[in-house]
Amino acid sequence: MSGLEYLAVMLAGLVAGTVNTIVGAGTLITFPLLVAIGVPPLTANVSNSVGLVPGAVTGAWGFRRELAGRWATVARMGAASALGGIAGGLLLLRAPGAFGVVVPWLLVLAAALAAVQPRVADALRRREALAALARGQTLTEPPPVGLADAVTRPVGPVLALGILATGVYGGYFGAAQGVVLLALLGIAWSTDLHRANGAKVVLAGVANLVSAVVFTLSGEVDWAITGILAVGAAAGGVLGARLGRRIPAPVLRVVIVVAGLGAAVALWVRGA
Repeated sequence: MSGLEYLAVMLAGLVAGTVNTIVGAGTLITFPLLVAIGVPPLTANVSNSVGLVPGAVTGAWGFRRELAGRWATVARMGAASALGGIAGGLLLLRAPGAFGVVVPWLLVLAAALAAVQPRVADALRRREALAALARGQTLTEPPPVGLADAVTRPVGPVLALGILATGVYGGYFGAAQGVVLLALLGIAWSTDLHRANGAKVVLAGVANLVSAVVFTLSGEVDWAITGILAVGAAAGGVLGARLGRRIPAPVLRVVIVVAGLGAAVALWVRGA
């Protein structure tokens, strides 16, 4: 790789760390870039998973106020995500030949999830507003004191299984895992989007972390790529937590969808 390509990877890591904190589809930026500069898909995937872990850590720290008093619950949900992440990582390494066949379809799925994310977010906001009105409160930004606790429910078995399943997906590939998690958490745990988003960052990060350990032990990681990605992603996690919704989400989402679909087409053409 040239110096210019390493710079492009670091910038992609910065953007991906920001996007993962806000939307949850940063892999659709870094993975297509790595494939485009000639990194084999399996190496690109495992190196990307390891490299984006620091962004999840800094992003989770940025949401610490939203998760205050709920860390024990998030830890229990994190255990389910960790189990799924290990299973997904082992699945990827046990059948590496299948990854090249499956990944274009996963990219299309992830792009579709990123595209429908606004509808999911709108539905969650309406539900949150109705919960506030039911308590005689007017929904404001940020939510009234106590509203986040009022609209947060215990973790049930359905949500736990859903988190486990997304952990498997996150360990295997992970693009748009955060979009799915946000939908699950917003519907089945808390309709306070800030709290749900904070938990989403933690759970996706846990799946990435444990699968990163599996990948590290496998020897498939390109540490030069991983290190550059990690620097950018760590800064992006901080940036994403601070900027939040100031970044124009529609523009960002278009880039994500186009990048995902473009990478899928490129892999199909390469395999033809």
